[in-house]
Amino acid sequence: MVFGIKPLLQARLRITKLDIGNRQRTKPEILRPRSQLRSKYQHCRFHDQPDLETAMNTPEKADDLNECALSMHLGDEHDTLNAGARLAAALEPGLHIWLLGDLGSGKTTLTRGMVQALGHTGKVKSPTYTLIEPYVVSRLNLYHFDFYRLNSPEEYLDAGMDEYFSGSGVCVVEWPMQASPYLPPPDLEIQLTPEGSGRRIILRGTSEAGRTCLKKISSVADPV
Repeated sequence: MVFGIKPLLQARLRITKLDIGNRQRTKPEILRPRSQLRSKYQHCRFHDQPDLETAMNTPEKADDLNECALSMHLGDEHDTLNAGARLAAALEPGLHIWLLGDLGSGKTTLTRGMVQALGHTGKVKSPTYTLIEPYVVSRLNLYHFDFYRLNSPEEYLDAGMDEYFSGSGVCVVEWPMQASPYLPPPDLEIQLTPEGSGRRIILRGTSEAGRTCLKKISSVADPV
């Protein structure tokens, strides 16, 4: 089933009954330790390149695994938007993407690069208070989630958010651990951390669809 605006309106009606606006979080989101990742990812190597163009065109493939990942430095907002644009061209329907990082690490900027590259011309903001922003763009539907203000994982279910993850839309999720254990596993994990005057981005394919997405990036033309 493909979900459109109607389920969104139903979800928002339910969201109004939730107390999601009063909780303050100061702890950064913590990645799962690599020792807790599936064993088949434990030997994944990360390709470190000095610039965005080189890194995006050279995904590293582990010799003994069908696994690839990208690691690169993003010098400024423009680089982050370009990284999002390159990712947008490799998206396929039904992809689930987790954005991991502390407040202000560039998660929404990366999403803005994706959405704008897909043809959206309006504003792109983090759905901190609405939980979701839908974008019906180009060749697919993209749903941008932010679960930062959830007081408990059960609020994810109460708001009907699980319906979106069973459809063909691309689901991009900020603060996914706030909805654990109910949130489906990701196809692609994207970690953003401060580094110097910019930030470092690491993209990991954690499913066949996610690995295919990363490999496609190498064939995507540079954004204008």
